[in-house]
Formats: sequence, C-alpha cells, structure tokens
Amino acid sequence: MKIGDWNPKLYLKFKNERTQPSIDLVNRIHLEKIPSNIIDIGCGPGNSTQILVKKWPKSSITGLDNSASMIEKAKKDYPGQDWILSDAATFKSEKKYDVVFSNATIQWIPEHKKLLKVFIDLVSEKGVLAVQIPLFRDLAIWKAIESVSKKTRWAEATKGCAEIFTYHDIDFYYNVLSANINAIEMWKTTYIHIMISHSAILDWSRSTALRPYLDRMKQESEKNEFEKDLLSEIKREYPMQTNGKVLFPFKRLFFIAYKQHPPAGSEILT
Repeated sequence: MKIGDWNPKLYLKFKNERTQPSIDLVNRIHLEKIPSNIIDIGCGPGNSTQILVKKWPKSSITGLDNSASMIEKAKKDYPGQDWILSDAATFKSEKKYDVVFSNATIQWIPEHKKLLKVFIDLVSEKGVLAVQIPLFRDLAIWKAIESVSKKTRWAEATKGCAEIFTYHDIDFYYNVLSANINAIEMWKTTYIHIMISHSAILDWSRSTALRPYLDRMKQESEKNEFEKDLLSEIKREYPMQTNGKVLFPFKRLFFIAYKQHPPAGSEILT
C-alpha cells in the first residue's frame, strides 16, 4: 500500500520527544575507536543524524531516507552534510559502515528478516548495527485508531492500513541477529510524554501513524470527521490530569548488534 510523502514541519512539532530515543541509542553504542563511516537509515529531516554528528564530529556521516520532502528539509537545515534519497530495503553500497543506525524507521518496512540482513551486510568487520522500533501496537493510541477505523463508516476506506506497520517480538530479532552477530544488547523503554491536551496526541499521530489512514480519505471533510471520531477515542483512552495535561506513554524497543565483541567494560547481553 502506497502512502503519501511526509510532512517535515508537522513531524518536527515534537522534535525533542522524537529525538530523545536517538540520544539514548547513540549513548549506548561502544566502539574501540572513532568510526570512520556512519549511515543513518531513515534519517527523516536530519534530527537523529545530528545526534550522531554531535558524538562523532570527525566521522563521515550520511543520512538516507526515501522521503523527498524529508531529504529536502535535511539538506536545507544541514547543507554541509551528506544526504541520500533512497529506499532502505533495497539500498546497496560497496562502502561498509562502522555504525549502521536506524531510529523509528523499520516499522514502515516489511520482511524484517530480509531487511536486517541488508543492514548487517552494510556493517564493517568491527562495526555495529543500532536500531530503535516504536512498539506502536502496544499503545493505547493504536487501540483508539483501530476502534475508529473498524467502524462501519470507515472500515472500507481504511482497509489494509493496519498492515503497514511491521514489528516482531524480541525473540524474532534476537534469532535473526544472533546468526550473524557476536554480541547483542536489547532493551525496552517507555517514555512518558507530557502533552498539553488530547489534541496534541492527535497532532503527534497525524504526522506518523495516521498518515496511511488520512491518505485514504478523498475529501478534507472526511479527514476532519475521522479525526473528530479519533479524538473522542483518545479522550477515553488517556485521562486528563488535575492540571489539564495528558500523559502519553510511548513504548520503544532498542537493539545494538556488534559484529565483533565490543570493548571490555561495556554491558552487553549475549
């Protein structure tokens, strides 16, 4: 199912919240020396790439994304950096990377066993693969979207949208990675985002998970009605706090895979 291009401005409305997982993932990567080449697969507008640049300013760092609008935004905001418009699932390179990094991207791509082999093939002999996946189907917002999309009014228009999102359990990723990797670190984190309103959760979703659903709506009025129905469900799923704010828990899975054993002293689950 093909969906429309991304909206960088809307995506970056929650820039700090979306970037924090990249910070946490980068800070857990342990290498013996400064990496020569790094690639950020699914770089979006470049916010995650800047975390890599900040930690390894002397490295050659490339951002890759299949969204023309996201790459255009990255080039505009960070003109001195390298950006590639390409599909992650089919990307090939003779160059090997000491860090292959992918934050909140692979849930949009099917066939993860095949995809991870593509990623691993890009990793240098002593390199590392670092990935973060939003566990979206574990969230109350997913329950709300599913509830609305299955209503008689929307069922036909949104048929197949849920299948766009792909991720598996930790056993799946461990078994795929351990066949090609010497050391693996895996963990889950739930971020508690403090939102100013229920509408803010709708705004968050509009730039990501809601995209395939809204793309199916032929008229702007239909989009508005769908979002109105969804907002009612969001209010049911997320109670308002005494100060009027709304807590938005967001669960994410992380894994770091080393082709060789990482430096002594780093905590790795093998």
